[in-house]
Amino acid sequence: MNCPGDIVYNFCLSVRNGSFQVLAILHYFYFFGMRNGFIILFFLVSAVPAFSQENLITNIPSRKTIGLNGKWQYIIDPYETGFYDYRWQEKNENDRDAYWNTDVPSNKMDRKEHGYSDKYTLNVPGDWNSQAQKFLYYEGTVWYKKSFDFQKSNPSDRVFLYFGAVNYRADVYLNGKKLGMHKGGFTPFNFEIPAGVLKTKNNFLVVKVDNKRFKDEIPTLNTDWWNFGGITRDVNLVILPKNFIQDYSIHLEKGSLEESGKTIAGWIKLSGINSSNEDVTLEIPELKFKQRLSATSDSVAFKFKLSGLQLWFPTKPKLYQVMITSRDDRVMEKIGFRSIEVSGKKILLNGKPLFLRGICVHEEIPQGTRRAYSRQDALQLLEEVKELNANMVRLAHYPHNENMTRMADSLGILVWSEIPVYWTIDFENAEVLQKAKGQLREMISRDRNRASVIIWSVGNETPINDSRTSFMKELTATARKLDDTRLISAALESHTENNVHIIDDPLGQFVDLVSVNEYLGWYGGLPSDCRAATWEVKYDKPLFFSETGAEALGGFHGDSLTRWSEEYQEWYYKEQVEMMKRMPANFIGLSPWILNDFRSPRRNNPVYQEGWNNKGLFDHSGKKKKAYYVLRDYYRSIKRHEQENSLEK
Repeated sequence: MNCPGDIVYNFCLSVRNGSFQVLAILHYFYFFGMRNGFIILFFLVSAVPAFSQENLITNIPSRKTIGLNGKWQYIIDPYETGFYDYRWQEKNENDRDAYWNTDVPSNKMDRKEHGYSDKYTLNVPGDWNSQAQKFLYYEGTVWYKKSFDFQKSNPSDRVFLYFGAVNYRADVYLNGKKLGMHKGGFTPFNFEIPAGVLKTKNNFLVVKVDNKRFKDEIPTLNTDWWNFGGITRDVNLVILPKNFIQDYSIHLEKGSLEESGKTIAGWIKLSGINSSNEDVTLEIPELKFKQRLSATSDSVAFKFKLSGLQLWFPTKPKLYQVMITSRDDRVMEKIGFRSIEVSGKKILLNGKPLFLRGICVHEEIPQGTRRAYSRQDALQLLEEVKELNANMVRLAHYPHNENMTRMADSLGILVWSEIPVYWTIDFENAEVLQKAKGQLREMISRDRNRASVIIWSVGNETPINDSRTSFMKELTATARKLDDTRLISAALESHTENNVHIIDDPLGQFVDLVSVNEYLGWYGGLPSDCRAATWEVKYDKPLFFSETGAEALGGFHGDSLTRWSEEYQEWYYKEQVEMMKRMPANFIGLSPWILNDFRSPRRNNPVYQEGWNNKGLFDHSGKKKKAYYVLRDYYRSIKRHEQENSLEK
């Protein structure tokens, strides 16, 4: 049979249906030059998991895994040919290769116009932009392919494919079977591999990765950071028993600071066909604590008082080995116990007032102009934070790699973690709200047992209007429902009248912490305007400066009035520090923007930026700018005062 006609039209209609995404692809074909006088209309419908997941598996480092990191073959596909490609088969008119899930010809007559080869490989984890010049500004589709062998030791085991993150949309295929789709560039997801799909030799894993920006996605079209595409975090096969421990929350109960004994509370969620009526054991060996719990459904809640429990604190980040054991499974994790709460205009950590000596951090290594992904990357960034005398990081503007939060636990660094609800997303779109909730859920699920995380942020600099406030209110309520043991915040908006800076953003009534980004002396006026500036907050809550900063090209020098010079940035920080010292009693800290220079396509000054946002205290090569020492010395003086007054004991 010949088929000289072409595909003249195709389109996709994505319809949400509960927890599934229904993908309908409609193709029109003209056959035989309309010789037979008819048109064939063909529908392909595929139900795959939607972009947010209820079945996320937590604590992957404690599981039995097979790593799939390393070299992956790739195909660049800017026209998305591989997603809609069609191959007419002579023997079976309905047999079509709708996706590039294999490049193996079905027979010697099969015409394959794509192929995976070691000639074209990318490192996983890693962004594609930093691995080849042709990828630098690329936004679109890249097909990744990995072959691997697998031998299941126990026939009853369940096998999951787990991704730390893929930016932004991932369509995942294994041996020709679509496992599912996920949206969200900074949160983890997993798919269970159905029985019979895995082979002992030459498994053919394909991931279609698409980092294009859209109005109805999160983040939206316009951001101020580089849109690094790719499989940016670890990929693992996770091997679990038939009934396993899927998720859990273990924390110090709010208000439980009694010297006689502190109460830990939480829940454990099981997954499996026969997970109800199963005993689960919770154990903290160092405290000689062991308790058996009975699950009457797929989860069990608990609450116990413990004596001798040492609280987690930045100067003494105590972590306990916690073990959870079910009939067929066991997980272990190091967990710290601490309380965080607001009391009037103060933040209390373990019942004591806390001043946040913070700094904002992007998930980027400037020396390599790439996404950070490894434990070594996390250690580099957080050691820079410690050297600054900071005790807190704002992980902007999205959830960072799990290595960051786990490392922060061990180093004693407090964390603000945020979802990329940024600037002008489509606040009137109900589906966008669900996407935001999905990313919030995945962020909290992954890191709810990290003592270092004290703030969940639901957004940054979102312009005030009724639909936006309603949208953001929904997110704060969702965050509290998912985790009521931490503070909720967002970077709010403010306005200025006669050098009085007024924070009356209506979102302020729904957050625990009134946070605002201020750039007095950079985006308006001069740094010396800080001397007369005053601040008014409508809400009787703690005030936190979530950003402040000025750009300086590393190595460029002039007097303090020379814009873009290190001296101007230094002057800016000196004036800011003096203003901070005069702030009212509700001022509880700041996180200046930003630790390191980072890439941004919005920054196009051909002399001083060239695609970089240079507000970092470290420049492109990792060298400290003059402003670094101003902030370091300010934090050192606060730290010394805290030590003298026993606030860090």
